[in-house]
Order: sequence, then structure tokens, then C-alpha cells
Amino acid sequence: ESVAPSEVLYIGNEDDDEEDFALTKQALNEAHLANQLQWVQDGEQLMIFLRKENEYMNAVTPDIILLDLNMPRKDGREALREIKADPRLRAIPVIMLTTSNTETDILKSYDLGANSYITKPVTFAGLVDVVKTLEKYWFQIVKLPNSAKN
Repeated sequence: ESVAPSEVLYIGNEDDDEEDFALTKQALNEAHLANQLQWVQDGEQLMIFLRKENEYMNAVTPDIILLDLNMPRKDGREALREIKADPRLRAIPVIMLTTSNTETDILKSYDLGANSYITKPVTFAGLVDVVKTLEKYWFQIVKLPNSAKN
């Protein structure tokens, strides 16, 4: 069953390539979210996208952000800090989706305002399960403020 269109912004890390993106897109497709998936490769590009600058002037504000900690140019911690400090962006839920399972990274992410922290599954089936759970929770159960869409 498909839910209302939802914009998902996925930010990969330096190890993510087009094959990784294709797998993530496939997992999101199984949760009926792939058509609304946007992908940026690093923290600098993320902030340009969110602020609708340069080539992203007409970008649609995402409903959620899937953010990796380990990105080139601006890591996930720096990007998260900037997002949560910006009144126009802070209402967008940021879900840390990363390979790190260290307590320090988990605590720091929540201290900076992360809404959830998920360790990336190592299998495709695990990723599909995580995406389906995210879809159900964030787009069927949780009520998001309309201000996040402005």
C-alpha cells in the first residue's frame, strides 16, 4: 500500500557510490518512497541543497533526512549542527544512518539534535527492513509540522 508522497533526502558517505545508491533506492522503492528520493554526496552539497542555493534553487524541502556521519568536505556532525541551528531547517527530522556503532558517535549525534540513530545493516534484506520501519514510523505514525515544508 502506497502512502502520500514523501520527500526523503539521502546523504551518502565517501564510501557510497552509485551501486550503494542503487541499493538504497531499491530498498526505498520497496517501502514506496523511491520516487521522492533525492541524493547528495557530501555535507557541503547537503547544505547547498537545503538552503536552495545554486543548482538547487527549486529543490523540494525533504520530509526527512537520512544522514551519514562520515562524509567528505563536511561530516555528518557538522551538517547536523548547522541544520539544527537554522530556524528554517531545524524541524526536519534527521535520522543518522551510518556504519558507526560507537557510543561516542551515538551520544554526540543526539546531543546535536538527531531524531534517531540507526546503524546501517550489512545486508540488503536488513536495509529493506530498516527502510520499511522508517517509512511506517515517520510517514504513517508520526505527525510532522507543516513548518518543515516551508
